[in-house]
Amino acid sequence: MRAEAQNTVDAIRKSLALLGRRMDLETADFRLEEFNARVEDPGLWDDPEAAQKLMRERQMLVDSIALYKGIAQELEDNVELIELGEMEEDADVVAEAEAALKALEVRAAEKELEALLDGEADANDTFLEINAGAGGTEACDWAAMLQRMFVRWAEKRGYKVELQSEEAGSEAGIKSVAYKISGHNAYGWLKSESGVHRLVRISPFGKGTRETSFASVWVYPVVDDNIEIEVNPADIRLDTYRSSGAGGQHVNTTDSAVRITHLPTGIVVTSSEKSQHQNRDIAMKALKSRLYQMELDKRNEAINEAHASKGSAGWGNQIRSYVLQPYQMVKDLRTNYETSDTSGVLDGDLDAFMAATLAQDVAGKSRSEAQAED
Repeated sequence: MRAEAQNTVDAIRKSLALLGRRMDLETADFRLEEFNARVEDPGLWDDPEAAQKLMRERQMLVDSIALYKGIAQELEDNVELIELGEMEEDADVVAEAEAALKALEVRAAEKELEALLDGEADANDTFLEINAGAGGTEACDWAAMLQRMFVRWAEKRGYKVELQSEEAGSEAGIKSVAYKISGHNAYGWLKSESGVHRLVRISPFGKGTRETSFASVWVYPVVDDNIEIEVNPADIRLDTYRSSGAGGQHVNTTDSAVRITHLPTGIVVTSSEKSQHQNRDIAMKALKSRLYQMELDKRNEAINEAHASKGSAGWGNQIRSYVLQPYQMVKDLRTNYETSDTSGVLDGDLDAFMAATLAQDVAGKSRSEAQAED
């Protein structure tokens, strides 16, 4: 086997080893037998919520086992094809198998990263908020660009995107927007995007000058129905108002929009998409999710420090810079990962940035755990 192909095989085996550790491969079949036995219990559905949770956990284990075995089998099949092709001196068979291995390496690496999404709420759906920061009309336009970028990213992953509220800018773009994004690991992937995003470009609004704009992004998980978050009615202020969003099929312009302020924390959530009753339910769910996020932050020092350093949407607080003039560069200031493909990033190609942050977080966690053991 050629050295390049052997390197590919080694990389796939490394990814498989991590997948195996994450799913505790040695006990996976035994745990599946236990799940199957519990599923056959006639009294399982006496508690529907517990039954649904059990079925979700069982399915996740089934999917993990199938994923691991599928990659392992595909690896073995293509290694055998290469060996057979080399024995018979069939260059076409060898080339085809090597190409299949390269594709498998990419898929295995993606699944390896997904296996690292093992935080308490990583698998949850997520809320995403974008707010224009310093920069006036330029910042509102930048917020709209980020809005498009994240929606495109979510759609490429097959996630469901639901607009919760939107406030238009006075001249262009948006002042703020909130979405609910639904799909497996939506929060786990998007959580690294919380922070201030900075844009440098030539102004498109007739000034012809180079402008710097800021917008803040806030990501927090949708609270599972089986997680209880108590909100004292005396701690909230509820206001109704007329939405100033885009209207049409996206945001209505009636007085049904709802704003809830949580007085002890200062958290403000809004919804302006449906009826007033529905908006109140949506806003309360968003509030509970924000409160849940605060609890998660308290338990996770790394995430807590990241949000604490986010600060206001302006100079000194940015996590990522998007430079369109005088050169093309997007750079994450936490990981130093960068690319000159600015159009691709603004079109939703964010996976590499998210993966770099995730890998850095996991490496930091591993170092902390090792130090604790020492």
